[in-house]
Amino acid sequence: MKTIYRNILTAVIVMIGCSAAAQTLNSAYFTNDYKFRHTLNPALGNEQNYFSIPAMGNINIKLNGNFGYQDVIMHNPMYPSQSNKKMTTFMNPYISAEDALSGFSTGNNRITGDVSLAILSAGFKAWGGYNTIEINSKSSLGMSLPYELFEFAKNTGNKTYNIGDINAHAQSYAEIALGHSRQINDKLRLGAKLKVLVGLARADVKMKNMKADLAAEDKWTITGEATADVSMKGFSYVSEEKEYNIEGSGTYERVNDVDLDGFGVGGFGMAIDLGGVYEINDDWTVSASVLDLGFINWTNDMAAENRSKSFIFNGFHDVSVTSDRGEEIDTKVDRYGDQLADFANLTDLGDKGGRTTGIGATINVGAEYTLPVYRKVSFGALCTSRIKGAYSWTEGRLSANYAPLSWLDGGVSFAVNCFTTSMGWVLNLHPKGYNLFIGMDHILGKTSKEMIPLSSNASLTLGMSVVW
Repeated sequence: MKTIYRNILTAVIVMIGCSAAAQTLNSAYFTNDYKFRHTLNPALGNEQNYFSIPAMGNINIKLNGNFGYQDVIMHNPMYPSQSNKKMTTFMNPYISAEDALSGFSTGNNRITGDVSLAILSAGFKAWGGYNTIEINSKSSLGMSLPYELFEFAKNTGNKTYNIGDINAHAQSYAEIALGHSRQINDKLRLGAKLKVLVGLARADVKMKNMKADLAAEDKWTITGEATADVSMKGFSYVSEEKEYNIEGSGTYERVNDVDLDGFGVGGFGMAIDLGGVYEINDDWTVSASVLDLGFINWTNDMAAENRSKSFIFNGFHDVSVTSDRGEEIDTKVDRYGDQLADFANLTDLGDKGGRTTGIGATINVGAEYTLPVYRKVSFGALCTSRIKGAYSWTEGRLSANYAPLSWLDGGVSFAVNCFTTSMGWVLNLHPKGYNLFIGMDHILGKTSKEMIPLSSNASLTLGMSVVW
């Protein structure tokens, strides 16, 4: 598919594949000997020293969204009488607008994903406190689509659609982190972590103030501003020369592909984590942290924009997963992608010389109550806020934590966030010489046959370490 939209998707996949943002297992915040609690709050130390198994010490994958596969792909109302295909898209004309749009938020429809991999990590007691050394690989992606975009795709009526802003983003970087925490007095413990960031790739695609007006039968005038900024070593746009539809009007260039000539370091930056834990009394403890407060300075900014702010578009039509003639969905997506490319008409502006971007900060505030009559059980409340522009979110999580044995602890949790409600759990085994943990902040629900979560919400964290 030679459209900018497939190219952007390809770039996102490449970024994720290049490194496995700071997303952690929130369900384990109050699990006392979870070795990677310092990734949630740098003031939290451990009773044991540890050294992670290379590339297997802490693997964290998380996906959040308020719409998903089940909202786009639906059962075909024409099956089996008029079609032999069970599934179709929400744009099928035999699906009512009310049913087709019922799964989408009337605000912004968002999907965010984070993948974090601890290449090497170690924690040890020394210099009057607890110290951590880490080399991590992190990637994140996000997409924010307004409800009016889906309403326009369904074409529910002949009117003006104020679609608004469309955002897509991906970034990938590595970090080298040094942390230290110590007890200040009997009640207060503080910690900090300094991170050197090595940027690998970042892409930001925005469509601002999008609007659709019906100009003629099945013809729409689309207006708005589209921009693409990609910072990645060896990246460049590939343009083609096109003739204007009106004969004799000459030619113009538009982006229709991308090229990757090698891969390497795209920029450098720094970030800090700050945290504190305060023990009010033997039963109550409160804590707070700010994570990933920092930036990356990218050495290049390959920019593109739509110089023309108005386009003619002939509308969407139904896209079945597979047509009756055996035509694969990719073929139809290619055809619609070509129409969408005309919608954007991005023009290569070349390298703008670099830019500085944030990496997305996280704030955690927690409180824990330990049962006075049975100290092995505690209850916790954690509020987490991710600050990342159009991809920001907030979550409140309640947990029940249990440590029945000196080498075994874990818990269960319930959360409400901007995307959904979820149940989480963690199991942490740390006998002498070995640590294994596994947990989820969102228990995986139903999936498609391709194992895609129907609700776009999934989470898995696991890891192994040597301890002493």
